[in-house]
This record gives sequence, C-alpha cells and structure tokens, in this order.
Amino acid sequence: MKLNSEVRYAAHPRDVKHYTTQELRENYLIEKVFGPDEMNVVYSMHDRMVAGGIMPVKEAVELKPLDIMRSEFFLRRREIGLFNVGGEGIVTIDGKEIKMQFKEALYIGKGDKKVTFRSTGRRNPAKFWFCSSPAHAAYPDHLTTKESAVKMVLGSLEESNSRTINRMLVKEVVPTCQLQMGMTELNPGSTWNTMPAHTHNRRMEVYFYFDIDENQAVCHFMGEPDETRHIWMKKDQAVISPEWSIHAACATRNYTFIWAMCGENLDYNDMDACATTDLK
Repeated sequence: MKLNSEVRYAAHPRDVKHYTTQELRENYLIEKVFGPDEMNVVYSMHDRMVAGGIMPVKEAVELKPLDIMRSEFFLRRREIGLFNVGGEGIVTIDGKEIKMQFKEALYIGKGDKKVTFRSTGRRNPAKFWFCSSPAHAAYPDHLTTKESAVKMVLGSLEESNSRTINRMLVKEVVPTCQLQMGMTELNPGSTWNTMPAHTHNRRMEVYFYFDIDENQAVCHFMGEPDETRHIWMKKDQAVISPEWSIHAACATRNYTFIWAMCGENLDYNDMDACATTDLK
C-alpha cells in the first residue's frame, strides 16, 4: 500500500478574501481521494479533522497513523467514520470482520488498534471515504445502513433542491465524541444543496461529492455570507468548510454528497441561517 498525506492550515476569513482560484483550491479542495491500494489523507487544522479515501484493489490497505499524530496507531486518540461509496468491501477491526455495501456507514471508536480494508472483487473495488476527529472517550463500533438512518425529506423540485438527508452517524443512531456524518441524496431534476445556506461557528465541516457522472461537475460555494467564493469540483472529490463559511453547491445534474462535522457539540440543528437574498 501507499500512504499519501498532507497538512492544511487554518486561515482567517479576511485573508481568504484575497485568495486566487488556485489558492482556494490548494487550501480547501481535496482533489485526489482514491487511488488503487492507496490511503490518501488530508489533516486539517480546522478542529483537527482528518479526511481521506482508501481504495483496496489487489491487497488489503491498513489504516496507518500520520507522522503529525505522533501515535503508534491511528485511533489512539481518535474516532473515525467511514462510508463505502464503491463495490462490496470488508473492514477488519482488531480481527473482527464487517462487510460493507454501497452507501453504508461505519463508526469505529477510539482505541481500536488495527483496522484494515479490502475489496471482495477487483473489478468493482470498494471505495472507503472517511473522516476522523479527536476523541476523549471510547464508544462501540457501529454499522449503519440507509434503512436505519434518521431520514429528513426536504426541498422541492420547484426550488431545484428536492433531497433526502440520511443522518447515519449521529447521536440518535450511535454515540460519538464529536464526529457526525450523514449522506444527502438529491432527486433527479434537483441540483442545489444546503439552501438556504447556513454557518455554524461551533463546528467545521467536510463535504465529499460522488454519485455523479465523470463528465459532470459540481460548483461548491464557500466563504462568509456577504463575501462568497466558489470551487468547481468533479466526482469523488471533497472540500473543507471552515467554521465561518457557508457550504452549499449546485451541479450540472443531481448527485449525492457525504457531510462530516466535528467541533463544539453534537446538536445537528445548531446553525446560523443565512437568507438567500442576503448572500453576496
């Protein structure tokens, strides 16, 4: 296996106002998530969230600690949530195997020492998207299917944002320290997500976009409500959203995205709404 990692530093919003397109992408876009038998990781200084992807093809890939962690194993002081966005895969946690299907989510608690990932077939390999936050306590591992998620149906076709929010790794489903994750699926004909937009100074967020054709694109909107910016993204890419930033998108067709939050609390509804007419 090959481990590719980098560190992204936090920035003040007044500095981000002066970023070029390339600087925005270098600081917030996670462009390469999956590679055969690779673990690609970004360590963000925003709430010390770690985000990345693992795609085992010919061999099992082990969850390895990053140098910046100064830890003998990845989950020594962390928890992790992951989604399978590819073919059937198997996650082995200290000898215990858990089979994961497409769009299923798995929480792994602090203290588990050896975690490995493999695919059941090479032609359609599993693709594991994960996010990890610091943890102060250990909670049991938990597999969440779409059927067992807390579902919220929002929006309308008239507003181009008819969607289902699957809250899968949240306190109503599984206990966690500070990590929350879920998956939002947009219906055909809908392209906007997270509108009206919002911010939450108590939590940062990461969005991972998938379930969209290779020749389509997603335009992710970020920045303070009165000074927004955008980043064009492709399938299987992710973006870091600082606590002071909105996080919304519009694409050239419907898509699915996975959101992950960590920070001050576990209250999903703790957010500061921004009126659409106030965005600039």
